Amino acid sequence: MSDVIQALGQLGVVPVVKIERAEQAEKLAEALQAGGLPCAEITFRTAAAEQAIARITRASPNMIVGAGTVIDVEQAERAAGAGARFIVSPGYDDKVVDWCQAHKIPAMPGVATPTEILMALGKGINLVKFFPAEALGGVPMLEAIAAAFPGVRFVPTGGITVQNLAAYLKLPMVFACGGSWLVAGKLLNAGAFGEITRLTREAVEIVRSERGPGVSR
Repeated sequence: MSDVIQALGQLGVVPVVKIERAEQAEKLAEALQAGGLPCAEITFRTAAAEQAIARITRASPNMIVGAGTVIDVEQAERAAGAGARFIVSPGYDDKVVDWCQAHKIPAMPGVATPTEILMALGKGINLVKFFPAEALGGVPMLEAIAAAFPGVRFVPTGGITVQNLAAYLKLPMVFACGGSWLVAGKLLNAGAFGEITRLTREAVEIVRSERGPGVSR
């Protein structure tokens, strides 16, 4: 497992960010770091994603910045060129996985079924995104599906909130959780970086209460 991925596991929560205005990237990075989470998954759902990744990596080189919602090789190339240190996809795609492995960039494909987990394992990947976690059945579904794959670790994403974060972190197969509530669109649009920092600190405290400081799985 790469150092980048190990660091995400130690943090326990990865903010999932849909950013519309790249000029907010530096302040966002400052807010997340102030709250104790020097990481972010910038989703390729907007035209600003590539530039936002580049701006954060330049301004905050210690931030672990990855690209999310990467659905093809062209996006993976752009994300890596901007400085993304890991690639997350909403589903499994052979071409994206092959490209990431050829370029030694950690890939975290999304899975929702045992078949997709087997596809990831076939490529030597044992850390996957479980998406959309709550819509798929949440904690009970993850416990059921993970029972067949004792060597696989999951990053549940989709519907994770401050209310259910602890329930996911208690699960031994959960490596970390992805959370979009930390940087909700309405907070970014309002420039509410202080609130983003508060929410981040709250999430960090939940991780510490469940796992202790600096503990990964």
